[in-house]
Amino acid sequence: MRTIAAVIRIHVGRLVAIACLCLFASACTQEIIVRGNVPDQEEIASIEPGLTTRSEVAQILGSPSTVSSFRDRTWYYIGQKQTQFAFLDPDVLERNVLVVEFNASGTVEETRTFTLEDGQSIETVSRVTPTEGRSFTLLEQLLGNVGRFNDPGSGDGNPAPGVPGL
Repeated sequence: MRTIAAVIRIHVGRLVAIACLCLFASACTQEIIVRGNVPDQEEIASIEPGLTTRSEVAQILGSPSTVSSFRDRTWYYIGQKQTQFAFLDPDVLERNVLVVEFNASGTVEETRTFTLEDGQSIETVSRVTPTEGRSFTLLEQLLGNVGRFNDPGSGDGNPAPGVPGL
């Protein structure tokens, strides 16, 4: 026959084990990460071309993620949602780019929305730009200055910083 203390120890041990398993399992859940500015559809719908001004767009959507480089007539609101499991690469769930174009008087001319499906894959160039000079081996780089000494009298007449008397 077990004593009450022994039964309590068994149950407490089981509860601690279950709590630890729950903690470990919750640490590996997928986390949804929101980056950038993802405006709501109601906010986007409230922007009327020809009527809404720049300051009103800034009030409704906030400041843009970026502004056109050449003219400040185009504002971009860029945002995405992604999940990441532990240390693996993140998976993009949703990506939206809202483009708001203004006319010369500062009112909205047009709004366009691009999604993840509108994106295009860009292939990087693998070419290497040739440079002048010669390539050094690892040994030449490590031992290149061994035996080279500067003559104190051959400089520009200024002593080396931090070395008195030269």
